[in-house]
Amino acid sequence: MDKIETNNPKIIVALDFADESPALELIERLDPKRCRLKVGKEMFTRYGPNFVEKLTKKGYDIFLDLKFHDIPNTVAGGCRSAAELGVWMVNVHALGGRKMMEAAREALDKSAVRPLLIGVTILTSMGQEDIEQVGLSGSPADNVRRLALLAEDAGLDGVVCSPKEVAMLRQTISHEFKLITPGIRPAWAEKGDQTRITTPADAVALGSDYLVIGRPVTAAADPLEALCRIEKELAG
Repeated sequence: MDKIETNNPKIIVALDFADESPALELIERLDPKRCRLKVGKEMFTRYGPNFVEKLTKKGYDIFLDLKFHDIPNTVAGGCRSAAELGVWMVNVHALGGRKMMEAAREALDKSAVRPLLIGVTILTSMGQEDIEQVGLSGSPADNVRRLALLAEDAGLDGVVCSPKEVAMLRQTISHEFKLITPGIRPAWAEKGDQTRITTPADAVALGSDYLVIGRPVTAAADPLEALCRIEKELAG
């Protein structure tokens, strides 16, 4: 297998497991120089900070996907604790407002090693009806654009967005503002429950900086080989 060296891997492998054992087995078969890892609410709630520390000790950059959304002081404290864990990236809900996001950013600015601070705008599961039910005006895309601009103005480093929002945001925000995109499936992977997919190469061409990829890697017979195929797709 050819190895593609990189100091800034674009691929973030989502550790969406119900148990710690398969996650730890997986990371032994991957390479921290070639991917980063995402730890979400389920695994963090079950296994806590010690699980994150096990991953960082293996050399992996960790995206701690907890989507903090609370009063400014509480969110600032959560982000500060995440920084002390040594994570590479942490996120907050942009709907928490400017003061909350600024408090989070100010807390991280004081950290010895500062993680990237990313905003979550509108959840990809929310459609027009959901938007209206919670009292927001405009389309989901309108709200994504507005909240992304607010996050950028509050000093955040980027936002999570769906593949269909990348091109729109790239016309709206600065080039330095990071776009982290889930819902990515290589053309060769099983679609699973996805009806529409965006390939890694397409997402990067549209303007994504980092790609969150789960089952095409985590469920592969050879996860490192699957990762290699995605790298080659991006390189080609």
